[in-house]
Amino acid sequence: MLLLTSRDTGRWVIPKGWPMPGKLSHEVAAREAYEEAGVRGVVETEPLGSFGYDKVLKDGIQVPCRVQVYALEVSELAKNFKEKGERSMEWVSCEEAAERVHEPELHDLILAFAKRRTAAPAISQAK
Repeated sequence: MLLLTSRDTGRWVIPKGWPMPGKLSHEVAAREAYEEAGVRGVVETEPLGSFGYDKVLKDGIQVPCRVQVYALEVSELAKNFKEKGERSMEWVSCEEAAERVHEPELHDLILAFAKRRTAAPAISQAK
């Protein structure tokens, strides 16, 4: 799983962004993954779930946010992308990712995603 640091606090996060007019949520997720981490691939159209956090704006005001999370199977890593050099990035196991994030709901989503990934081969073999 790919984690990156936020530009403001340096905490470990996943790529995320604000809604965009004319774009579906999963399309925004894929675009943000590319702009923030330089990754492209196939994004699932259904969210894994969502989590809440308080976004602290430049003036110090906290805005409660709800983030829909989408899985993206990475097939391409760009050498240059919009936010290159503005964040640290690391590929880690889902278990490590869950330990690094601060948001309890995101922690749980990551662990649920890990369970889904380990169950997938057994499901596809049973067909």
